[in-house]
Amino acid sequence: MDITNKRNFVLLGHAQSGKTSLAESILYFCKATSRKGRVEDGTTASDYSFDEIERKSSINLSLLNCDYKGTRIQMVDTPGYLDFYGEVLSGIRAVDGAVIVVDASSGIEVGAERAWQILEENNIPCLIFINKSDKQDADIDKVLGELKETFSKSCVVIDSLEDSSLVEAIAESDDTLLEKYLGGVSLSAQELASGLTQAVLKRKVFPVFSGSALVDKGLVEFLDGVVKYLPSPVSRQKVVAGDPLKPEVKKEVQLSETAPFSAFVFKNISDPYVGQLTLLRIFSGKLTHNTGFYNVNKKVKERIGSIFFLQGKDQRNIEEASCGDIVAIPKLKETVLSNSLANDKEQFLFEPIVFPEAAISASVKPKSREDEEKISEALHKLAAEDPTFKFTHDPQTKELIISGLGDLHLTVMVGRLKKRFNVQVELGTPKVSYKETVTKSVKVQGKFKRQSGGRGQYGDAWIELQPLERGKGVEFVDKIFGGAIPRNFIPSVEKGVRNATLEGALAGYPIEDIRVTLVDGSYHEVDSSDMAFQIAGGMALRKAVLEAGAVLLEPIMDVEINIPEEFLGAISGDINSRRGRVIGMDVKARAQIVKAQVPLSEMFKYANDLRSITGGRGSYTMRFSHYEEVPHKIASTIISHYQTTRKQQQEEQ
Repeated sequence: MDITNKRNFVLLGHAQSGKTSLAESILYFCKATSRKGRVEDGTTASDYSFDEIERKSSINLSLLNCDYKGTRIQMVDTPGYLDFYGEVLSGIRAVDGAVIVVDASSGIEVGAERAWQILEENNIPCLIFINKSDKQDADIDKVLGELKETFSKSCVVIDSLEDSSLVEAIAESDDTLLEKYLGGVSLSAQELASGLTQAVLKRKVFPVFSGSALVDKGLVEFLDGVVKYLPSPVSRQKVVAGDPLKPEVKKEVQLSETAPFSAFVFKNISDPYVGQLTLLRIFSGKLTHNTGFYNVNKKVKERIGSIFFLQGKDQRNIEEASCGDIVAIPKLKETVLSNSLANDKEQFLFEPIVFPEAAISASVKPKSREDEEKISEALHKLAAEDPTFKFTHDPQTKELIISGLGDLHLTVMVGRLKKRFNVQVELGTPKVSYKETVTKSVKVQGKFKRQSGGRGQYGDAWIELQPLERGKGVEFVDKIFGGAIPRNFIPSVEKGVRNATLEGALAGYPIEDIRVTLVDGSYHEVDSSDMAFQIAGGMALRKAVLEAGAVLLEPIMDVEINIPEEFLGAISGDINSRRGRVIGMDVKARAQIVKAQVPLSEMFKYANDLRSITGGRGSYTMRFSHYEEVPHKIASTIISHYQTTRKQQQEEQ
């Protein structure tokens, strides 16, 4: 197929705006499917996984294709819920253009705003489709006004190229046309038509269409618009990538079928329906089945067998793919997400996809020993196909922690554990990794003496305990002189001290940021032993901590919150209520970036609270910063709870 007769675009918008229904309508209208599926019935080509059918909503991106008037159209349908925003970030890396779908009655919602923002950041041209125009409360003119006000005044309905506002927008996109326009010279129909195409490409004009996917209204006008105004793979904005030998040097990819092969992996799928598939976008050259390519990131050659075009879960074998095609390849051994692919002639290193940090975490407890054995492999597979889903094992709290972009995200993942891997788990709030430390220096004795017939036990150690700066850990210093303790028992004292730091003295949390100096002691020729000096060292450490002004430390997180300006006051107040402090402000595009430091214990439900405060228009990232002392009142509650729990456990034993 002639490369100029290819179009591909990503469908973006708020959840329930009708993206999947629009895609389904297009497929049926173009005779790519024999029947028109419905989201409500779970029969669409796009939403084919069990959880999408159950929830009647997209969770994963899916690839779709059809032919319209001699043009091959490839669509990437994406979820509207922000919990699955990683799918959107993957999808936009595969396409040359985009379509934002807006509900004719609801108007611009959060998902559409976020879509507009990411298209701006990536300089991707787009059309807008106002869907559900057949609804009783639909108001096309009102939504058009919102588009002009919220997105751009250059969101225009292209009914006529003689419309003065449209002519002005076209002229502003090209210096030559603008000079003629300002000079009072009328632009020809050909100049306006070609100027409009360039204006859309340069994101100076955003054509708006309206209709209804439900009743196939407005499809012809919309599809004509896709062909006329969205770029082909060769007319799109230029593609640049790094040189593998000098990654800082950027070079332009020649967008042509005759150029050396280059492609980018934007998604991995490991699914019971489709198996292991690697999705890639070809930017230049050709790829033929039963050949191979060079993986630039892994520095290895990879053999391939089949090449597929995907229609949701259905696969169609093709012998060759080329510039502009979005394809799937099964059973690759080395290639993973964000890898750059090339041939031996010329290699490009494309920028990896940067996914958002996890916003919410939960502890996971398998319901049975059998589930415990299977869970690690299952979580590895889920994390491999969804880079916004993470899992870790906290060595301090001994908990398995899963993290994602929201409550719904974690709920879906737990559902997949059960349905796909037959693993059942219970979710809980993660424990906070508190630490203990001291605030002053002391000198104490730890003496262990036991005589119960036969050989006794004797160990005696004097230590000095000093506080250190945050992050220094535990230091052990030997200052024994004159043989007060034999050299072979000094490592035993250190072992006892270090073991005791792991168990804590206040509330069972590790003791950190201390220097323990062994200064004196005594021993017995017969009764002293390795174990006796270990016990003596531990006794000394616990006693010293309690006498040295012991305090609890809590993890403090660096938090960056991205919000519209009108929520600045509410967010600042909310941070204060969480014992946090605002440390800076920044502006990014039309958003405010609030930089704050907040205790981790106050942040476990923040994703939901932020969504509630901002109507879903806020997002945040969070990283560990440092440890700080827990306020006395809160520390007292934690210590009291620990002591009560420990007493109950001892009584039960």
